[in-house]
Amino acid sequence: MSPANSRPLLALLLLLGIGALMGLTSNLVKLAASTGWSPVAYLLWSLLGGGLLLLLFTRLRGEAPGLAPRLQRYYLVSGLLSIALPNGLLFSAIPHVGAGFASMCLAFPPLITYLLALALRMEPLSRVRLLGICIGLGGSLLLALDKLHSGDSPLPWVIAALAVPLFLALGNIYRSRRWPAGASPLSLAPGMLLGGALLLLPLALFDVRLNPDLDSGMAIALLLVQMALFAIVYALYFVLQKLAGAVFLSQIGSVAAMLGAAMAIGLLDERGSLAMLLAALCIVGGVLLVAWRGAQENTR
Repeated sequence: MSPANSRPLLALLLLLGIGALMGLTSNLVKLAASTGWSPVAYLLWSLLGGGLLLLLFTRLRGEAPGLAPRLQRYYLVSGLLSIALPNGLLFSAIPHVGAGFASMCLAFPPLITYLLALALRMEPLSRVRLLGICIGLGGSLLLALDKLHSGDSPLPWVIAALAVPLFLALGNIYRSRRWPAGASPLSLAPGMLLGGALLLLPLALFDVRLNPDLDSGMAIALLLVQMALFAIVYALYFVLQKLAGAVFLSQIGSVAAMLGAAMAIGLLDERGSLAMLLAALCIVGGVLLVAWRGAQENTR
């Protein structure tokens, strides 16, 4: 297989791998809350650890992040839109709405990202991609309506979870539009993670549970796993965005939605429903339709 022909396959494999790891994160957050972690503290320490791991890795590879003013601005804005705001809302909402519902909310960014990309003329109009995105969105809406009608979660936290995709979509567009010239994917990832952690710090200072119970082996283990997940996910995140573009990248949410919800039902004994099953089927169909077509269009 030639390099050109292998790029769509590589992009699809990265999409599935990153989506699976992000789905796992939603479930780890719920487990962390049960060990005494507050959402903000767990997110802050995970970002710091993941960012430092990536920083060490990039230095060993000779791709350490630059510190020019334009790069610092990129780290902070991408950290705000892609890390601090969406993850802060997601991590805080999970104890109230469940890991399954929070995971499924991650399926919304593709439509928002694609519409923003169309408006900014970053992507051509493709009926196939639009159809696939709408199918996946239909499944997500079905799940959201089922959650609202169930009445088992406070409305403000449901709204908070549903707001996460907007920030993720804005982050996808910003990173593509403002990608620093000459910067490698790996050199940008640690700056974004550490920028997000820096922006979370003022909020974390008001958290009375910023320091966890370090006598809990499970709490420490969950933190270390989450640090490693953040480092791996966001290193591959930038690689995939450079390879296939912002709209294709946004399909990660659909994969994370399906797999994260399945993990929540299978591992955390959360309640499943017919609406969740139908939503998962719609999301699978949408991903298969949009992702492969999008990879071909962006890797020609």
